[in-house]
Amino acid sequence: MPIALAVAGFLLALPDPLSVRSDFEGGSAKVVEIDQQARRITFMPGGAPARGWPCWWYFRIDGVKPGETITLKLIASTAVADKPGSKPLAASWSRPSHAACSADGTDWRQTGPGTPDGDAMLYKVEPSGNSVFVAWGPPCTPSTVSTWMREWSKRCPHAKVERLCVSREGRPVPMLRVMSGDTPGGKRLGVWVQARQHAWESGSSWVTKGFGDWLTGGSAGAAWLRENAEVVLVPVMDIDNAATGNGGKDALPQDHNRDWSDQPHWNEVKAAKARISEWIAKGRMDVFLDLHNPAPGDPSFFYVLDDDLMTEKARLNRDRFVEMAYGRISKIKPLIPMSNRPKYTGPKYHPLWKQISAAWVAMNGNPETVSVCLETIWNYKNSNTAGYMAVGSNLAEATRAYLAERKDKP
Repeated sequence: MPIALAVAGFLLALPDPLSVRSDFEGGSAKVVEIDQQARRITFMPGGAPARGWPCWWYFRIDGVKPGETITLKLIASTAVADKPGSKPLAASWSRPSHAACSADGTDWRQTGPGTPDGDAMLYKVEPSGNSVFVAWGPPCTPSTVSTWMREWSKRCPHAKVERLCVSREGRPVPMLRVMSGDTPGGKRLGVWVQARQHAWESGSSWVTKGFGDWLTGGSAGAAWLRENAEVVLVPVMDIDNAATGNGGKDALPQDHNRDWSDQPHWNEVKAAKARISEWIAKGRMDVFLDLHNPAPGDPSFFYVLDDDLMTEKARLNRDRFVEMAYGRISKIKPLIPMSNRPKYTGPKYHPLWKQISAAWVAMNGNPETVSVCLETIWNYKNSNTAGYMAVGSNLAEATRAYLAERKDKP
């Protein structure tokens, strides 16, 4: 065989060089090394520490071949925020038990379990095409939310897409308002559902997807809730950091979920607080749900206000709602681990506890107001889009069941 042909054949047999891109909506990564021979990419989360915890990562790998195995070696971010006492974030926050991966950036599945490797975590990815997207968890970007909004409004004529506000960086914050029938607005129950006050907690947005799918669906329960309540869904509160691939948690100058003060810094918080205050003034702030993802070792659970800061009536209502929601979510198959014991927010929790959204609504709401934060487990094999959406649909059904029960009482 001629030497030129042999060289050409050898070159054709070589795999394409791997490359990484994160210059797209929600993207974030800092590449440390690409070992072309071992087909291994060593990286750490990207993001600016001033814009929140650097634990979120999301990027696309090009140059892969269908069926080959790519190794991802994740190491902790070394970035430190420019404020006194700052230190690198603990590695556990950026290391899910299973990474998310996708061939098209839309349909997400999980990798196999990650393998600890000293201070790193290894994930194996087997692409089905010539590129593959990988992420800390299933991403939900502003474009994703816009797609959901179109789907919901198309499916249900009673679902109206609106704008909560425009962010400080000029991005619209989508909001869905759902209600049907002739009941005057002032006599309707009020249900407010919001997610992603911390941008990296992408799973919480997928919980709103399950809630919204159920709410705009054809079940009798969904029809009852639409007819008796005004329901608002905001799938992403921290829209700017969700778009730019930053963590959001403890962002400067103020964490979104510590910003529910008399003078909020963030436009999203200011707008949500103003609308909820209108409901409170009309005596119709009935259920407030703030959706998050918890610490790495936690199951799903509710954060609630300290008992001694609530009236007996408000506490009994809250406990009944939590009981009904737990009764549904804990029975989801495949399992989504959930604790039946809430954790409490109050003076011992955080110096700014009064400025945390669920605490603020609970303390300033009506006598009937139920205000809770749901933390949905992310560090688990079923912490995927299907699992999150199942939590959302069961949370929606629990909301309906609770309100129907309360409405039937004298």
